[in-house]
Amino acid sequence: MFIGIDHGTNAIRIASITEDEDTDSYRFELPRDNAASMNEFDIIDYIMDSFDVSKENVKLMAVTYSMGDDINSIENIKNVYSRGVRSIEGAGKKTGGGAKVFDAIKNSDIPAVVIPGIHTGSNTDQRMNIFSHSTSPEKVGIAYHARCLNQDGDFIVSDISSNTVTLGVSNKKIAGAIDACIFAPGLQHGPLDLQAIRDVDSGLYSANEAFMNAGVLKRTLYTDFQTLLDAVDKNNPEAVLALDTISLFAAMEIKSIQVLLSDLKPELADNIYLAGSVGEVEYVVDKIHYHLGIKPYVLGRWSAAIGCAEIARDIVSGATEILGLDVNYKN
Repeated sequence: MFIGIDHGTNAIRIASITEDEDTDSYRFELPRDNAASMNEFDIIDYIMDSFDVSKENVKLMAVTYSMGDDINSIENIKNVYSRGVRSIEGAGKKTGGGAKVFDAIKNSDIPAVVIPGIHTGSNTDQRMNIFSHSTSPEKVGIAYHARCLNQDGDFIVSDISSNTVTLGVSNKKIAGAIDACIFAPGLQHGPLDLQAIRDVDSGLYSANEAFMNAGVLKRTLYTDFQTLLDAVDKNNPEAVLALDTISLFAAMEIKSIQVLLSDLKPELADNIYLAGSVGEVEYVVDKIHYHLGIKPYVLGRWSAAIGCAEIARDIVSGATEILGLDVNYKN
């Protein structure tokens, strides 16, 4: 069995695959708040019990954690310090649950690798590295799942949920990505505009608080995704505008990555994949199709965890690189 772990905004998504069975049958979610209240032994027992296996059945886990900005390659978890991040400070939600899961796996005897994020130290297009951080590790998992589904050498993945992040792959290698704090807003998170900068400078918010409240929900009365969707079904103008906004900006961000890929290779990539909770919504898919003239493939919210499990499987099979990222792990 191979296990992939997606360190999501609100929950840890965990998926397993075997060499001959359907991935959809083996997945579950562990809320980060719940994980924060558990000890390491309970976390490992919970994972094993959920899959009804023992630790000895796990050939390899592939783990993501936070920004992944202190490692450039896929590393053995035993050799990773500070959980592979430069600092826990910065843009994002902190509960302690993801750290508990990471440490539980590292301190167990389960073999595991850590997936890096894409950042200034990555061997991606250096023009994109003007920004310190491009995408967190779970997006690498999403991209690998897309690659496994269709073996595409050139494609774009846009993950739309609490935030929006878009990643481009050229010649089967990650070319670059646009992080949530740079371009397109998600439901809750987004880039800091002029007013947000003023508010931070005046001491009303920290920069992270401003980022955490810069998504499309800030323009509505709704605080959660399901309530927003219910309002869209009732044709509430405010709710429809929120989804129209997130769809427009996601399409614009995808178009930006198309420019990058077309510069690297003459053929413009028209393989577009959507992931995340918002990326599953038919209304959003149709809007992005309308804006781009290309029908996106929908991967869904589980694609990161499944893709990480597929990375683990292929490393055990002998892969020395994943989407251009070196693998520093020996069986």
